Amino acid sequence: MTVRKAFRHELKYFVRYRDYTELRGRLLHCMKVDAHACANNQYAIRSLYFDDVYNSAYYDKVNGVEKRNKYRIRLYNHQHDLIRLEKKGKVGQYILKESETIPRDLCMRILDGDIDFLSSSTSQLQTGLYIQMKTNLLRPVVIVDYLREAYILPFENVRITFDMKLKTGMLSTELFNPSVPVVNALGPGTVIMEVKFDQFLPQNLQKLVAGVRSARDSISKYVLCRETQRNI
Repeated sequence: MTVRKAFRHELKYFVRYRDYTELRGRLLHCMKVDAHACANNQYAIRSLYFDDVYNSAYYDKVNGVEKRNKYRIRLYNHQHDLIRLEKKGKVGQYILKESETIPRDLCMRILDGDIDFLSSSTSQLQTGLYIQMKTNLLRPVVIVDYLREAYILPFENVRITFDMKLKTGMLSTELFNPSVPVVNALGPGTVIMEVKFDQFLPQNLQKLVAGVRSARDSISKYVLCRETQRNI
């Protein structure tokens, strides 16, 4: 079943590691740690992003196109029992994500290019991917690996995440290969903070975000990894 969420706000910042440690200390007192968390309240994410023959997802982001979409397949903690097919849309600072769990055999067929069966799927997310792969030659282009530390607050569906140790596969798109060679796509002293919420950010968190010693930025882990690959 595809889970669709309403449009949400998304704010992004580059923060220094020492500022991250200060912020996480404050968040531990007012938010809950995400259920995916393992050691150190963190969990690993590997995403395999798709793009078309024109690299539209890349250039739409780089050129600041107001309305854009990306498809990806995501794993958590290097486990294969939870595989998510996702489409992330963005309009300005608002995001909309569609996500559904898919079995590994279906995932492998998609990655192998055996996609005709998707045309009769009851999932709009799967048929949408099929159309893009057929008409625009959408295909897997880059692996994005990182550690995430996430804090949640049910009110306004607030989610604050810290992403670190961003790496990309060295010209490999082998999603299930734990030994894929990877290279750093972000300096070791830099953390990406993302703040997501529905309509309003609670006042105490507004103050916390306002105190971040970094300006909001247009950050894309996908773009950072694509550009790192180009420089290999």
